[in-house]
Amino acid sequence: MSPSPRFHTAAQAARKLGVSAKALRLYEQRGLLIPGRNAAGWRAYGSADLAQAAHIVALRRLGFSLAQIARVLAGDAHGLEPALASHQAALAAQHSALTVTIEQIRQLRHGLTHGVAPSLSALIRLAQPTPTPVVSFELPWPWGGEVFELPALPALSYIIGPLGSGKTRLAQHLAAILPNATFLSLDRTVTAPPAAHAAAQIAQDWLAEDGATPSDALTALLLGIAAAPATVVVDMIEQGLDEVTQQAVIAYLRRRGPGAQPLMLLTRSSAILDLAAIGPDEAIILCPANHSPPVLVPPYPGAPGYETVASCLATPEVRARSAGMVATFTSQA
Repeated sequence: MSPSPRFHTAAQAARKLGVSAKALRLYEQRGLLIPGRNAAGWRAYGSADLAQAAHIVALRRLGFSLAQIARVLAGDAHGLEPALASHQAALAAQHSALTVTIEQIRQLRHGLTHGVAPSLSALIRLAQPTPTPVVSFELPWPWGGEVFELPALPALSYIIGPLGSGKTRLAQHLAAILPNATFLSLDRTVTAPPAAHAAAQIAQDWLAEDGATPSDALTALLLGIAAAPATVVVDMIEQGLDEVTQQAVIAYLRRRGPGAQPLMLLTRSSAILDLAAIGPDEAIILCPANHSPPVLVPPYPGAPGYETVASCLATPEVRARSAGMVATFTSQA
């Protein structure tokens, strides 16, 4: 028996809220959301459930951890200062970008009053006030020297492909050619200044509130990112992290706001690369199995390469069982 028209299934509720069904399950696991059940035992989200979920989604977009959200919903505002400060910084960055655009418009209008028509390039810049340089290079072996281009460096890029596809070599080459980029290898060895240790500790505290499991792997990952001066290319970001920790890590990386340090993440985990949760400042780079040149894959079903990306992903449990196999093929990937 399906839910009555007054209720929504998990998939319908997720679409309505603009999140994944996996996110709704996580909220339920943390006790933030308790949907009803229909006669067949399926989750049925009523209006009160949707309202509660909407509050959670809104607070997540403000950068609140799930533990902080639990306190807010309980009426306790303790410890919200860091999340509000982060959101303020993100808004300030947006304000700065808007200020630049407004000044460009003011100058164009001033020119018009003096009979000077704006150029086409000046008008285009209004839509792209902070253009990102294009990355262009010839692909190394196992490819044949084809040219690969990235139109921009978003905050998060995912590099994915089957075993032996060359994705590790692509990642290493990107780290070699991007200015001041760092390749964070599987051993996560890094020398970090005190400021990086402090930043990594702040991140780890936030993640712990979000349910992440403290571990040497998590500490090394956060320290490697904090110590890097520019772009970081991370080899198999999920290594050593359980599912809840992976979900907390990717949520944390998404909340950094405009102008964040670009991160390029090799992954085959569906907890890290949740295709239903890809944001506007994220990109997917697929390395095909037949050593065709890597391609950017749009994050929606039916797009070229989308099904191949989906077939490369596995749950964290499956990824953990296949970790030895991945290590064996690392030199080929």
